[in-house]
Amino acid sequence: MLAILRIIVLLVAFVFINIIVFVVCVCRPFHRNNVNFAGQMYALLANILGLKVIVKKSSAIKREEAYVFIANHQNSYDIVTICKAALPGVVTVGKKSLKWIPIFGQIYWLSGNIMIDRKNTGKARDTLALAGQKIKKKKTSVWVFPEGTRSNGRGLLPFKSGAFRLARTTEEPVVMVVASNLHNKVKWNRWNNGVVLVELYAPQRLTDEHTIKEWTDIFYKQMQQKMSELNAQVAEIEKNS
Repeated sequence: MLAILRIIVLLVAFVFINIIVFVVCVCRPFHRNNVNFAGQMYALLANILGLKVIVKKSSAIKREEAYVFIANHQNSYDIVTICKAALPGVVTVGKKSLKWIPIFGQIYWLSGNIMIDRKNTGKARDTLALAGQKIKKKKTSVWVFPEGTRSNGRGLLPFKSGAFRLARTTEEPVVMVVASNLHNKVKWNRWNNGVVLVELYAPQRLTDEHTIKEWTDIFYKQMQQKMSELNAQVAEIEKNS
């Protein structure tokens, strides 16, 4: 019974939120804060799913600075969990096919996000080069899922190097955004589905000390470690709640 009620409420709320976000994006297309606004709105759905999303941010992250954010990409619930951490002035890098999704695709485009053709490596690199220019010109931050796809319970997938090439080209620091485990977290018939921790860690500059490949491996290992730490914290919180 709870599952049916939750699905109905979630669908109604999702449509309502999409309408609000769409109107805002139409009124201020490509505004630098559209992604932040959308992230906060979609995060409201977490309450319907029985999730408590807690976002922590390093004090070293400055609002006026530009960064390359890298985040773990777990499943479809990311839109209501880790995307809550999208700060003002950030745009995401996503696959070009998203624009064909009714309403959501148009919102994604009007939010100023960067769409790449992942099937065409050359075009994808050209798009990331344009993203680099956007960062330098408008001091816009870019959010990338370096795994390239959702992990869906397979653990942290290998990273692609595009985000780190972008950080090296723009000379902007990399900020890791890590969410605790979401796989099998949501049970539709369970009222309380627990806590999701999302943390934004201190910025790190990519020096010439390491190659792009080495930096890719370094951040991969760091994110694996941070995920384990967050999962342990969630287990402790839920145990004592």
